[in-house]
Amino acid sequence: MTQTSPWKTQGTRLVYENPWIKVREDEVVRPDGKPGIYGVVHFKNIAIGVLAIDDEDRIHLVGQYRYAVEVYSWEIPEGGCPEFEDPLDAAKRELVEETGLVAAEWKKLGRSHLSNSVSDEEAIFYLAKGLKHGSPSPEGTEQLTHKLVHFDEALNMVMRGEITDALSVLAISHYAILRATKAI
Repeated sequence: MTQTSPWKTQGTRLVYENPWIKVREDEVVRPDGKPGIYGVVHFKNIAIGVLAIDDEDRIHLVGQYRYAVEVYSWEIPEGGCPEFEDPLDAAKRELVEETGLVAAEWKKLGRSHLSNSVSDEEAIFYLAKGLKHGSPSPEGTEQLTHKLVHFDEALNMVMRGEITDALSVLAISHYAILRATKAI
């Protein structure tokens, strides 16, 4: 198993940039020695997700229409963490912003690369407990619905394909494994 890159970058050009992403195209020498190109989407924020569970074993989900995939999506509270912000602080901000909740207990559940064949997007997901209610303040790009579902129902929603957002699937599944193995 090789730990060093078999790819050789010969040159890079910026194809597109906006406040959230950069798209670049690299001229490369492929692992087989032939010339090629590789497109990479660079995310300017770390993806942050919060699995907020109350004392009755219910999780908070937010629903919204997702423009890129043209579907209504049920998800855990999520958002972006700019490079200057601590990921846990971003998680706390997103939870309040999307649900109005403030959590007394926080635990990092995991980290993932969401689509590592074409992007460098990194995700960090947290467990939040000891919840207190407040007022949400969603961004102008968000029209959110907030609902509570029992954790087992949320896991069933993942298994039935009703929750398809990758970060939500990861957080819910990861927590289910931790519970099943008594690691949490």
